Amino acid sequence: MATATKTFEYAVRDKSGKLVKGRVEAPNQAAVASRLRTMGMAPVSIDEVSAGGLSKEISIPGLSDRISLKDTAVMSRQLATMINSGLSLLRSLSILAEQTENKALAKIIAQVRSDVETGASFSMALGKHPDAFPPLMVNMVKAGEVGGFLDTVLLSVASNFEAEVKLRSKIKSAMTYPVMVFVMAILATTAMLLFIVPVFKTMFEGLGGELPLPTQILVWMSAAMKIVAPVMVVVLIVFFFWWTKHKHDDAVREKVDPVKLKMPVFGPLFQKVAMSRFTRNFGTMIHAGVPILQALDIVGETSGNVVIERAAKDVRESVRTGQSLSGPLANHAVFPPMVVQMMAVGEDTGALDTMLHKISEFYDQEVEATTEALTSLIEPLMIAVVGVIVGGMIIAMYMPIFKVFDLIG
Repeated sequence: MATATKTFEYAVRDKSGKLVKGRVEAPNQAAVASRLRTMGMAPVSIDEVSAGGLSKEISIPGLSDRISLKDTAVMSRQLATMINSGLSLLRSLSILAEQTENKALAKIIAQVRSDVETGASFSMALGKHPDAFPPLMVNMVKAGEVGGFLDTVLLSVASNFEAEVKLRSKIKSAMTYPVMVFVMAILATTAMLLFIVPVFKTMFEGLGGELPLPTQILVWMSAAMKIVAPVMVVVLIVFFFWWTKHKHDDAVREKVDPVKLKMPVFGPLFQKVAMSRFTRNFGTMIHAGVPILQALDIVGETSGNVVIERAAKDVRESVRTGQSLSGPLANHAVFPPMVVQMMAVGEDTGALDTMLHKISEFYDQEVEATTEALTSLIEPLMIAVVGVIVGGMIIAMYMPIFKVFDLIG
């Protein structure tokens, strides 16, 4: 059976160092690179040319080029399995580039393979794509390259990312129902004020007499909503785009992150999620052999909360001056005493990575229990609130009609 060929654009440097560009047909990028090298060329870039017409893939900006943490986790586990089975890194990357379903990730893997083939280290090649490969993964891979246990490190990366994906999934599944009920309540209230109340208002004017106070309030809200609703829609759209662009800015995080931890109901949940993420990432990096100062730099950034990031910087300075790791954590209220004490024991016994993973497992269970408790509490509250709002509006609309019946009687 003939192998399907694709068209590739390449840029190479010839023996004199001159940059030469061209096109070639081959089964994959690796075959193109091999062919160019046999011709004495040094590949600079090799890119697949998309087919035109009806066969051209449809690319949706922001969706088709998105690489999720789950994609990276699957890639890490597959790569670890192939390397552990005796395949070379280049061969493993070639297979991944061909079989990865996410086209954006497949393209990046091909670029990583090309960089490795031209002499770059694997960790350096991964570091060129921070949107696909987080700093945690890059530094762990670097430690695995130096120590000669790359497959073990990749398995640790995969397990870490899979645990993170599972944690996010639990939170999303728990919050989906309350959020949907809240959105539906807002839409139902807005629709009634904009479309149903004006119809009843016309009927009220024909009845004559003074409207009951609840009905007057409802009519006033309906008139105000015609002005407020368009403004709210514009404000929400502007805020959405602004938030998408600036939510990771330091100035925004400095104000938002501390507030998250102090929220009445969700604050403890955010704290537990941050604790789980911090201890899991820290434990994984220590176990992989990443230097502790370097690990503290990275886990602070990956915790997802600037309060914990500050604490990690304090710990880093403490360790740099030869002091204990757990001591400065006691000065930060975000770290519960149990975490500080367990880390101190792990530090004293030389089993810090094991202790950190135990803390992470504990907080994973705590997050699951907290989300279930919140869901069981929020669901009936949301239903009651929706019932009161919609029921109250219906009663307010029918009160003038009941008053007319009383007058007739």
